[in-house]
Amino acid sequence: MATGFLVVIYLAFISLGLPDPMLGAAWPLMQVDFGAPLEAAGVVSMVISGGTILSSLLSGRLIARFGNGRLTLFSVMLTAAALVGFALAPSFGWLVVLAVPYGLGGGAVDAALNNYVAAHYESRHMSWLHAFWGVGTMIGPMALSALIAGGLSWRSGYWAVAGFQTMLVLILIFTLPLWGKVAKLNPNKFTGEADEAQGSRVTIPQAIKIPGVKLAMLAFLFYCGVETTVMLWGASYLIQMRGIDAATAAQGSAAFFAGITAGRILSGFLTMKLSNKRLIWLGVAGIIVGVALLLIPGGAGLAMAGFFMLGLGCAPIFPCMLHETPVRFGIAASQTVMGMQTATAYTGSTLLPPLLGVIASCVSLQIFPFVLLGYALALGVCTACINRNLARKGAGA
Repeated sequence: MATGFLVVIYLAFISLGLPDPMLGAAWPLMQVDFGAPLEAAGVVSMVISGGTILSSLLSGRLIARFGNGRLTLFSVMLTAAALVGFALAPSFGWLVVLAVPYGLGGGAVDAALNNYVAAHYESRHMSWLHAFWGVGTMIGPMALSALIAGGLSWRSGYWAVAGFQTMLVLILIFTLPLWGKVAKLNPNKFTGEADEAQGSRVTIPQAIKIPGVKLAMLAFLFYCGVETTVMLWGASYLIQMRGIDAATAAQGSAAFFAGITAGRILSGFLTMKLSNKRLIWLGVAGIIVGVALLLIPGGAGLAMAGFFMLGLGCAPIFPCMLHETPVRFGIAASQTVMGMQTATAYTGSTLLPPLLGVIASCVSLQIFPFVLLGYALALGVCTACINRNLARKGAGA
């Protein structure tokens, strides 16, 4: 039952990934339909991120009250309704309004599922869970492209994703009793209990005082700085600084996502032999190698290899850091800390890529690989400090 239930959780993470790239992929057509300026997409994205950050921070309290299963069901319903709204939106203002429930639903289900898997399943399942998010991010734009090529509008893409979310809602309704049953069959690895309401024991003000929590939040900030900076500026860097044509530059972005997805599938198997700590360090090393490949003068092939390596390096870091949360800070604090980490991750995704854009407008995109290197080194410093704190704690015990 526990293994079968993972399929439902994997489907939930595919559904998280499906709409993530949709706004960017559909915006050129949406912009024309709504008569909106190019930068208006950033407003929608910021509102979505704001809702996600808020619901992530509240996830511990919400899970303590409603449980993982009911919160996940409600969050997916909220997201599905928002996507239907996007498909029906008559004007740009409605997109901004609908971005609120969209963000709130995504952040809550993200934090809830991450903590549930961290508490009840092995590290490999966390890596595979986030690999399925990568699958969703690839399927979404591909489906939109196929529908548009078939003569349909961008709205059909949102209808398709909303349909998948609705199907998932039905599955979650029928499997709602399994959350508690699976927790009993596969009890919490740290307490042997099936308690879902761990977040009720530690509040955010209490959690922030736990040694290492601030460093962990910074680690998530810098990791997402790497991932989303590549996503937003990678193609522009290849075109402007490496002289690569637009079509090939788009393949660079695809190589990055391919590296993340393949790397997370691979790291799931590697967790059977290597610890989360070691895989995090291997990931940081992989990012540095990817940056080095970008700094070496060469053709498009070398640049593609650099982007694939960046994705491969990013692959194990996020899921392994999530899975380490109960180990680092204790199961009583894990859900609250998980929400705080998720909120910080989305904050990094929201703020750091535009920051590079502002700096690059004053200098040039030549700084792109150096900024990635700086984020990777900062992530490494935070990780080393957390590990040192844990070692001291263990020695003290």
